[in-house]
Amino acid sequence: MAEIVLLLVIEKIGVALANGAAHQAGTQFSRYATRLIELQGSMGRVVRELRIIHDVLFQMDIRNRHNQVYEGWLDEVRKVAHGMEDMVDEYMYQVGREHDTGCCFYLKKGLRKPRSLLSLNQISSKVKEIEKDLAHLSEMKKQWVPMINNEDTSSLNYMIKKSQDLANISRSLDDEDLVGVDENRGKLEQWLGSDDVECSLITLTGMGGLGKTALASNVYRKEREKFQCHAWVSISQTYSREDVLRNIIKELFKDTTSGPSNIAAMDITSLQETLKRYLGEMKYLIILDDVWTPDAFEDLSRSLVCNGKGSRLIITTRQGDVAALASQGHILTLEPLPEDKAWDLFCKKSFPKETNHHCPEELRLLSEEILSKCKGLPLAIVSIGSLLHVREKTVEEWKRINDQLSWEILNN
Repeated sequence: MAEIVLLLVIEKIGVALANGAAHQAGTQFSRYATRLIELQGSMGRVVRELRIIHDVLFQMDIRNRHNQVYEGWLDEVRKVAHGMEDMVDEYMYQVGREHDTGCCFYLKKGLRKPRSLLSLNQISSKVKEIEKDLAHLSEMKKQWVPMINNEDTSSLNYMIKKSQDLANISRSLDDEDLVGVDENRGKLEQWLGSDDVECSLITLTGMGGLGKTALASNVYRKEREKFQCHAWVSISQTYSREDVLRNIIKELFKDTTSGPSNIAAMDITSLQETLKRYLGEMKYLIILDDVWTPDAFEDLSRSLVCNGKGSRLIITTRQGDVAALASQGHILTLEPLPEDKAWDLFCKKSFPKETNHHCPEELRLLSEEILSKCKGLPLAIVSIGSLLHVREKTVEEWKRINDQLSWEILNN
């Protein structure tokens, strides 16, 4: 993401302008003293501009990210930031290459050798160009990149898609990623398999990221064949009753050849009647994932008949008033993972190839700090652990990810 690029470049410029580096540069390149002062001044102005851009991105609502004009502007920011990173590496290599001791030797080890050496004059000229490019990008943003109204349709569609993507990730989690759910899974399986012939409503509740969808999906895959028909549909904050009913019907008939052929053309009344007729004689299992309001369930429940066949409905929700709709004694409240289980899951995802998923000692403090930001949420731990698994196992890389993580959690 552009924000990570900006943080990296800002950090590198700070290193380049550090007192020790500037002092050694002055002694080694005294004949370029004026050019060095100009170059360091330009780098200082660039870093201030980058900080402002970073702060602007930090404040922007994530829904603005779906705007095509904004994305084009952001891509240009990335290109300029990468160009500045190259110039900082060139500058630091020039500063440190003649002295492999002291401050510059330390700095040089953390930088990559440039593909081709540029003179300080060339570096200075290119940094001035970058300075102009950033000023131009700032003007472009004021002129062409509007802040999108919160009610903008494309923003709303983006948030819906994002919610669906996260739900799909949750549904695809492996059994090994479901940590600390044994008791709740046992209760859920027991309620689904009970001899009670009355149709019962089960609710799974808790804040986002606790694994409600993952747990429901895990049990659904194992238990659905015990029912005559089954369906899984996502509701989300904005839903169309007709679309949801169509999706339920499609799911119910997915593995049969006898389904209605004109589902797409049915109006709301036809959809309701078709669903009632089919479910009337069936023992069914239906999952309504991510229900936000009691009204949303009431809209749909009129079509979900109670037929004395032992059918089951499962709702996942963040809302207490929705969870309260459950049949008596059939609410599962998920809680964040305790520290020990959260650590086990984090290490399992971050260090899958290490013996017993052991965390290297030099990464332990940073790993604990990263994990603390996940707040015990399994989905966050799995996502971040999977990211760390494919990154370099170095203190520098872990620190960079840790520094950026607060922004990511806030906006995603």
